[in-house]
Amino acid sequence: MAGVSAIHNLRRKAILPDHHTRKEVPMARFMVERSFPDGLEIPLTEQGAQACLSVVGTNAELGVTWVHSYVTEDHKKTFCIYDAPSPEAIRKAAKLNQLPADEITPVRVLDPYFYR
Repeated sequence: MAGVSAIHNLRRKAILPDHHTRKEVPMARFMVERSFPDGLEIPLTEQGAQACLSVVGTNAELGVTWVHSYVTEDHKKTFCIYDAPSPEAIRKAAKLNQLPADEITPVRVLDPYFYR
């Protein structure tokens, strides 16, 4: 039975997270409202793609994930969905990315199909 016990212990170590070497941070979802008085223009080119990837990379360093954004027709306002450990992490990422963050609101998903 010693072999079975050893295998059981190996499985537990492989399945259970090692809290001494990996810090797990709870994530929350936020909507970030941004204003761009002159309009936000991201070209549909490699340069535009690189600009977006740069934002994603900077965010990742702070544990912030840009999920997606909605842009008004005049390009003067965006509503961005983010997963992040805190509003402060989003503000810090926005500052590093030289982006405004007018309002940060915690949100949850409401799916109309949930009720069917």
